[in-house]
Amino acid sequence: MINEQIRDREIRLISENGEQLGIMSAREALKIAQEAELDLVKIAPMAKPPVCKIIDYGKYKYEQTRKEKEARKKQKTVEIKEVRLSPNIDTNDLNTKINNAKKFISKGNKVKVTLRFRGREMAHVQQSKHILDDFAETLSDIASVEKPAKMEGRAMSMVLTEKR
Repeated sequence: MINEQIRDREIRLISENGEQLGIMSAREALKIAQEAELDLVKIAPMAKPPVCKIIDYGKYKYEQTRKEKEARKKQKTVEIKEVRLSPNIDTNDLNTKINNAKKFISKGNKVKVTLRFRGREMAHVQQSKHILDDFAETLSDIASVEKPAKMEGRAMSMVLTEKR
């Protein structure tokens, strides 16, 4: 809220250079702000009494958007990469998949390891669980299991993340 939008009876006023001017009516505060050719902006509406500051509103808005942009730049998005396996995978193929997972984890991504069952392979789900356990064991030096192996329809999957 700025200038005339502030309808509170009493407000705590802070000057443009940060010093407290005390508690006064909103009209008085607005007069002081207009004399300084600046805006009266409510910065803490939930306080008792609400806190208002005399500032240049356009500049304040610009600073806020700049801070938000900076914060977004520094954020790191974590992607989930998927590695698909089958119950009758050969050791060399498994090693290739493990190397891919290592690459993903070293880049800071999470890895979802999915073991897909097709047709009659569904009858041997429990015997195939050791593939996922071996996968996690091989990567245990750089990754930890975030979500343990669990059946989801015709696939068993687990999620690995980088060790901290």
